[in-house]
Amino acid sequence: MQKILVTGGSGFIGSNLVRLLVKEKGCTVINADKLTYAGNPESLADLEGHPNYHFEQIDLAATVVGEGLPLDPSSSQRSLSAIFAKHKPDAVMHLAAESHVDRSIDGPGEFIQTNVIGTFNLLQAALAYWKELPDASELSSQVGEELSGANKADSEASVSHSTTQPLNHLTQKSFRFLHVSTDEVYGSLAPDAPGFSETSSYDPHSPYSASKAASDHLARAWGDTYGLPVLVTNCSNNYGPYQFPEKLIPVVILKCLRGEPIPVYGKGENIRDWLYVTDHAEALYTVLSKGRVGETYNIGGNNEQNNLNLVKKVCEIIGEELSGQVVQSGGMTASSAVELSSSESPAQPLNPAEGCDHSTTKSFQDLITFVKDRPGHDMRYAIDPTKIRDELGWEPKEDFESGFRKTVKWYLENPSWWQNILSGEYQLERLGGSGN
Repeated sequence: MQKILVTGGSGFIGSNLVRLLVKEKGCTVINADKLTYAGNPESLADLEGHPNYHFEQIDLAATVVGEGLPLDPSSSQRSLSAIFAKHKPDAVMHLAAESHVDRSIDGPGEFIQTNVIGTFNLLQAALAYWKELPDASELSSQVGEELSGANKADSEASVSHSTTQPLNHLTQKSFRFLHVSTDEVYGSLAPDAPGFSETSSYDPHSPYSASKAASDHLARAWGDTYGLPVLVTNCSNNYGPYQFPEKLIPVVILKCLRGEPIPVYGKGENIRDWLYVTDHAEALYTVLSKGRVGETYNIGGNNEQNNLNLVKKVCEIIGEELSGQVVQSGGMTASSAVELSSSESPAQPLNPAEGCDHSTTKSFQDLITFVKDRPGHDMRYAIDPTKIRDELGWEPKEDFESGFRKTVKWYLENPSWWQNILSGEYQLERLGGSGN
């Protein structure tokens, strides 16, 4: 695949994927993003002006009336159709989604709009585009006409070249639509149960997971009913650079730096399988390149942790990084962390001199505070990645220690990225309390 339309490319996973595709895979990427609160152009500032990166701002869900159905879904389809006609992509990687469970509890309508209606509109536009592509026999005839008059050796070389250049000779058979989803659609696992496989039954418990389950079913239906070459992936919890600060890992890091209590739901016993975001991006490219049409591939990090142990580990890493003064020039150090906690926290921060000594690990762990659990909180998620490993040869590269240390260091070394977010509307407050 050489020219790829990525939806939601300015988000957390999307920006890491776009960077991988452009800088490491040599692809041309069209990033179609609405730029909501979680879509940050600064996450792709290093690609600005790159000849293989193009941005299109679009709302996949078009206009809706309140919590209801789309007023005119065809308006979004028309805009999408223009993007397809302009760029002629070889593939679609659909990541655009509302993804935060707590936000879905407070405002489920946005999740239906983006995750369900947006996916429907994209599938319709992709299907119309795909139907206009030549099939293999039409392409063979076209190539034959192009090669008429050439000698046999030159013809054979040109035909061979054409089979490896989908950008120049795109067909219905070579096109791909990759729908990216979550393990949360499967529901909750018992502590001793095997991880979710591709044949696990769906059992979503939150508005977020229900909306993603609906979008999964739509993608598969467009493949089964209309023949669109669809692949589906379901991944475990992602973490890493450029993650919006409402998610657990950046919340822990920034609460430590601000000397504020670190909220942990319930008793911290909920278990998740953690996947480093660049490992996930590699997996997505692998599925797009090698996966079998119509199949689902579960992507996991082989890294199950309960929330309390995870938070303690992140606190430990932050303490080690700050006390060792290993942060690169321009990043966060122990002294600047103290200054931040004293001057920028809207809540009443702990006094670093009294309750938050940044030179010790224990002080950060003392910030842990147990809060009332959120409604419908699944106890455990885990992924069985056997299929993608055995069929496609993918395995995660980062483990518990390496991935979380890289993540902590990135947030320490890039304070301007998250400070710009925190200077706006979002201030690390808890969301998802409306169901309590």
